[in-house]
Amino acid sequence: MKHILIDTDAGVDDALAIIFALASPELAVEGITTVGGNIPVEPATRNVFTILDTLFPAVYPLVAEGAAAPLGRELETAAHVHGADGLGNISELRLADGSPKYPRTMHDLMDMTAADFIIEEAYRHGRNLTIIALGPLTNIAEAIRTSPTAMKGVGEIIIMGGAFRVYGNTSPVAEFNMYVDPEAAETVIGFDVPKTIVPLDVTEQVILLRSELEARFAANPSPVLEFARDVSGFYMDFHAHSDGFDGCYMHDPTTIALAINPSLARTVPAEVHVERQGEFTRGMTVADLRPERANRYHPNAQVCVEIDAKACLDLFFSKIAKSSQ
Repeated sequence: MKHILIDTDAGVDDALAIIFALASPELAVEGITTVGGNIPVEPATRNVFTILDTLFPAVYPLVAEGAAAPLGRELETAAHVHGADGLGNISELRLADGSPKYPRTMHDLMDMTAADFIIEEAYRHGRNLTIIALGPLTNIAEAIRTSPTAMKGVGEIIIMGGAFRVYGNTSPVAEFNMYVDPEAAETVIGFDVPKTIVPLDVTEQVILLRSELEARFAANPSPVLEFARDVSGFYMDFHAHSDGFDGCYMHDPTTIALAINPSLARTVPAEVHVERQGEFTRGMTVADLRPERANRYHPNAQVCVEIDAKACLDLFFSKIAKSSQ
């Protein structure tokens, strides 16, 4: 069993990733930390509790709230992609009696910042801890700056972010998480600890079609699949309008799939840097992935370059189906 800590900005694909992780016995979710990204950090924290209350895990992970803004920048959010509440506007859904279908709840937060909680977990689990970063890397960068000794002891950081051989989703060259806080991304990627980067190059190959989700829900109308359908509708509408297909990219769930089974992707070692100053290239992830040039650089991360998309989706559905039984 792999001990993981999930750092999230609690948007739609984050929600799908969290239910995926909690439904997977291969993973022990030790904690969840929130960061400003898709939405501001306070509603992101509320969303984590909404997700947990929907899944009702046997053991609720500890939750700590983190950075409200990037390192030295104003926060830019993505409500147009994830909805005003960050979860596809599910806060507007009502039951027959008029009560909220997904009421906003708050449980007890850790009495420490997300960065301090990450450091505490790094000391507690050491090499047995995998940190899975689903949002901007602000919290993890703050943890590294505060206690590099603790953070050098973790087993791995798996980062959803970046775009290398494909267009970005926030600018022509930048993926959202890297764009929001490029300083934090450069800090984390440059830190001497094992890292795997899961970029748009592979996550945009893992597509959940609305028709498939509807068919699976019709065959197994469980609360978890109903939540997945409810939370992804707005997100799929965005992709239908913006990208021309009736479904959504599974960015964050793909990252969870690789935490469970790394063999689903092929990676290459690379020296990765994040552009922080460019007028048109802010957040661009820069690396030479040509194998014949590998000996010219000093690799600081493994970058996913190929993926078994069907196996990722099959794994996602197999886990959430079991959680519904």
